[in-house]
Amino acid sequence: MSNNKKRFYEYGLNEASFPRGERNKISDVSGVRVGHVTKVEGENVRTGVTIVDPGIKELFKNKIPGAIAVGNGYGKLTGITQVEELGTIEAPVGLTSILSVGAVLQGIIGAVSGREALGSIDGPNVIVGEVNDGFLNGIHKGSIGTEDVKNAFYSLTEDFSLGNVGGGTGSRGFSWKGGIGSSSRIVEAGGKKYTLGVLVQTNYGGSLSITGVPVGKLLGKTDFDEFLPGNSGGSCMIVLATDAPFSARQLKRIAERTFLGLARTGSVISPTSGDYTIAFSTNRAGIEGTNTKETLLPDAILYRFFLAAVEATEEAVYDALFAAETMKGRDGNVREAIPIERVVEIIRSYRHAA
Repeated sequence: MSNNKKRFYEYGLNEASFPRGERNKISDVSGVRVGHVTKVEGENVRTGVTIVDPGIKELFKNKIPGAIAVGNGYGKLTGITQVEELGTIEAPVGLTSILSVGAVLQGIIGAVSGREALGSIDGPNVIVGEVNDGFLNGIHKGSIGTEDVKNAFYSLTEDFSLGNVGGGTGSRGFSWKGGIGSSSRIVEAGGKKYTLGVLVQTNYGGSLSITGVPVGKLLGKTDFDEFLPGNSGGSCMIVLATDAPFSARQLKRIAERTFLGLARTGSVISPTSGDYTIAFSTNRAGIEGTNTKETLLPDAILYRFFLAAVEATEEAVYDALFAAETMKGRDGNVREAIPIERVVEIIRSYRHAA
């Protein structure tokens, strides 16, 4: 993301039901870090890899509660059945291009084996999600290798970049350039404060709505009104992290609400869209047999986290759009950045007229 670009929330266009975290990123959850490798080479390589690391020492041994929610299963997501079966996350999460999933999986296993004591028959369950960035990227070139994944691990940081970076390098957001976005909320429950953070890798369409304003229609550019090249289908990968003591069952319920956040942005989750949410808690109270004094939060308090998940997901999508920059890629295809100043003007005028 360009240093001179303001983030979406800095325009003061949306009120948050809960305070944002210090960075307003998924890394506001203590320990969570994100690393990118961005590959822009020649005319046809516009892709990358993003790693989300929960920050748990020896994660394979010290598994954390996790869940995966599926909005529409038109995608390639590794590790999903074991998460469904056991309700745990035991390796960092990878996000990349549609045909680079295998390379990223191997790269994460290599990174994990290099920093954790794995037995000779231990096989970490690695979750890798993808979007089809083929409008701008030559997806059959095999541009991502295990060395790129290693470099993404080297770049892990709390203050990661947004927009045309990592797994979002060649992706879109509605009819415009999209990418990586993030947001967070501080939720008070049971007398304590907890953090919930979301990271999105956008690549989906619809009729863009920003805080209830039909921006796509007002700009005359929606995927419903006109078939635009490269706008069929699409996907959105969502990673949700929290430090609240939840079980895998509770995390799945929270994860399912993120799709309401996508709906707020104007998505109907198209038939050929792969929309998944990978949720985890860095608090191990939700792991059976864990020796901890913390007890799980009751289901009665979940509505607060539902709201936080919906709002953080919605804002993270806008964040990706506002951070992205116009990109030219495969065969001269161009994905333009959303006209930010015009959008801000539209939203403010629309509200004033109302």
